[in-house]
Amino acid sequence: MSGPLLVPDAGLSRALVRTVPDAVTQRLSDLGNVPVAVPVLLLAVVYAARRGNRRGAAAAALAMALVPALTVPLKEWTGRPGPLEPWASGYYPSGHTATAYVAYAGVALLVRPYTRGRWPLALAAALTSLTATGLILRGYHWPLDVLASLLMCTPLLLGVRRYAARPAGPSV
Repeated sequence: MSGPLLVPDAGLSRALVRTVPDAVTQRLSDLGNVPVAVPVLLLAVVYAARRGNRRGAAAAALAMALVPALTVPLKEWTGRPGPLEPWASGYYPSGHTATAYVAYAGVALLVRPYTRGRWPLALAAALTSLTATGLILRGYHWPLDVLASLLMCTPLLLGVRRYAARPAGPSV
């Protein structure tokens, strides 16, 4: 693999990996695990649907279903090795980051109409950032793997935002 961004990406990774104890970074990384993030989103999907926002709930569920459909083919196509496992492949883009971003931002977009302020969005940003940071510091992913996932999933979340913000029923 080659490219103008890979050398700085590798240098940044070398400077950051294992600068925080593995016990901490492992827990942060785990925030992007499917068994952790997806149930949180499913609770918000059920909540929004019961509150009458079925379109927003469906959009959030569809966005999460599209995460593996987008990440898995890219992982196979690029075959990028991991920072600590150069013999392995499939690290680009980060599925854990994509899962965390879509799940936690999806939750925020679904519950925000029923809350005051921007705290759901701030909490989603914090959880996604902690996941991404844990993945990089633990050495599971290169920084560009994480960035690619965020960029790739932003259009999905823009669609969720569009439907989650709409009121239930016909527009006037």
